[in-house]
Amino acid sequence: MAKKKTYDAASISVLEGLEAVRKRPGMYIGSVSRKGLNHLVYEIVDNAVDEHLAGECDRIQVYLEKDGSATVIDNGRGIPVGMHEKGMPAERLVFTTLHAGGKFDNSNYKTSGGLHGVGSSVVNALSVYLDVKISREGYVHHDRFERGVPTIDLVNGLLPTLGKTKETGTCINFLPDPEIFEKTYFSADEIKSRLHETAYLNPALTIIFEDRRQAELDHEEFHESDGILGFVKDLNKNKELVNEEPVYFKGESDGITVECAIQYVNEFHENVLGFCNNIYNAEGGTHLTGFKTAFTGIMNTYARELGILKEKDVNFTGADIRNGMTAVVSIKHPAPRFEGQTKTKLDNQDASKAVAKVVSDEAVLYFDRNLEVLKQVLSCAERAAKIRKTEEKAKTNMLTKQKYSFDSNGKLANCESRKPELCEIFIVEGDSAGGSAKMARNRNYQAIMPIRGKILNVEKASIDKVLANAEIKTMINAFGCGFSEGYGNDFDITKLRYDKIIIMADADVDGAHISTLLLTLFYRFMPELIFEGHVYIAMPPLYKAMPARGKEEYLYDDKALEKYRKTHKNFTLQRYKGLGEMDAEQLWETTLNPETRILKRVEIEDARMASSVTEMLMGSEVPPRRAFIYEHAQDAELDI
Repeated sequence: MAKKKTYDAASISVLEGLEAVRKRPGMYIGSVSRKGLNHLVYEIVDNAVDEHLAGECDRIQVYLEKDGSATVIDNGRGIPVGMHEKGMPAERLVFTTLHAGGKFDNSNYKTSGGLHGVGSSVVNALSVYLDVKISREGYVHHDRFERGVPTIDLVNGLLPTLGKTKETGTCINFLPDPEIFEKTYFSADEIKSRLHETAYLNPALTIIFEDRRQAELDHEEFHESDGILGFVKDLNKNKELVNEEPVYFKGESDGITVECAIQYVNEFHENVLGFCNNIYNAEGGTHLTGFKTAFTGIMNTYARELGILKEKDVNFTGADIRNGMTAVVSIKHPAPRFEGQTKTKLDNQDASKAVAKVVSDEAVLYFDRNLEVLKQVLSCAERAAKIRKTEEKAKTNMLTKQKYSFDSNGKLANCESRKPELCEIFIVEGDSAGGSAKMARNRNYQAIMPIRGKILNVEKASIDKVLANAEIKTMINAFGCGFSEGYGNDFDITKLRYDKIIIMADADVDGAHISTLLLTLFYRFMPELIFEGHVYIAMPPLYKAMPARGKEEYLYDDKALEKYRKTHKNFTLQRYKGLGEMDAEQLWETTLNPETRILKRVEIEDARMASSVTEMLMGSEVPPRRAFIYEHAQDAELDI
């Protein structure tokens, strides 16, 4: 019998300095996927934006360099370089110590997106090198680190200088560490989208972006003097508008600045985006709760005053009033609390009260002066309420008339385990691939659900049509947690039967289109599945290479084939046109086996991109959709 390990004082590890960041990077940047990689740029940019919020910076430059590094330059005050009481220059303390920064003292920054004082030090810890030049007090001061460790000797305890300057600001260049990240190639599209978003939220700021990695330079300049008014117009640029000019108001309550822009479109869903100190809160929070509650109350009061709602009528629901709404709610808070370092949800109760107060005061002032816009908004709510009542009947029928036996409904081949944390379900395109998958799977924890062809495009469909669709009904029942939609919320993530929901479609344009239809369904009706990290896309190989000598190898895209050709001369190549062409053994080895398969987790990265990509994929314009799907079908990660 093996000797038991001793668990005593010596078993307790203490991670010194930045070791903790390298050991558990996901705790600080969310993941080590491309989303986490891009997050490094955002951390440095957010610090520069904080300088702008303090009134000290109006220009930020972001460059993606040819060598794979990133450079962020601002014209702020420059990080302090004087000797700190801790016995090192203040700049070095910022880059080598967690929870060290100027954000804890309200005299330096009234509002700030970087709260925890970990941004700069985390980027440093997760980079092969980080080089910083600080223009301050007449000199350019220089420091450099490798994997978080300083490599430059101090001169009389201070940073060496590179010369004199009249400028002020900070220039940071860093190279992400391939030992930490799954890939180290920044996504230009995602970073540009985030920078453009930041420009809308800061109308006096100019952000310059350059991607220098390609032969042709990609140079863009973002300056949005219309602020969030322009943001809302941009989000709705391809849609049929109800009110041409967005509703806009701004106010302050208890030291919290609140800014709102609202526009209605002829669509069946809402798009309400929350920001706190320039950070997009993907999961919302207290500021959005305050906005929704106050706006609903105001609109119902107006509806009764105008006679749209009679005495016997029940109030419009919040979802009725927000049907077709696109809104940006941006607040500046002196001491915000977020759930998690990646700041996806705001948690301050005072934010809810402040937003509700500003909305109650300012929205009434606006609508008293703009009665036509008020009537347009209330007509949307009136129409939504009528549709809701009709669709509630369809929903009730769907939930009560048909009950499924999960093990014998003819579609779902369920797994034996009933422990959700162990189980995964594959949504497989086609009966042929579904049959192979059923034979190949580990039936203990893998469930298979074949679907026939392309499911309904829910972006353009009403609820009764969505709920009448057999494939969608089967999925809703199989997942077990219900669904969310504009007229209520019956979704309960705790009832989810599978930890992983894996879309398994062919590795071609049609397969990618099926994937986007499914993703749109999840995004619109079960967004928590994506927020909580339960949705994945399987990556079946495109080729099987069989050399004259040596081991057979599966190749997942044309780049992999190109690389393979460089090192192998004599080999036979099999191209898979679809999952149905693989036998059960091949399907297990390439796509089902957790030890050998490649999965990409679906993540929501930022507000502007999520909205525009969904509209492009599911809208009526075919050419851009085809181009996007073809280009992104084999991305190693899909951020929507």
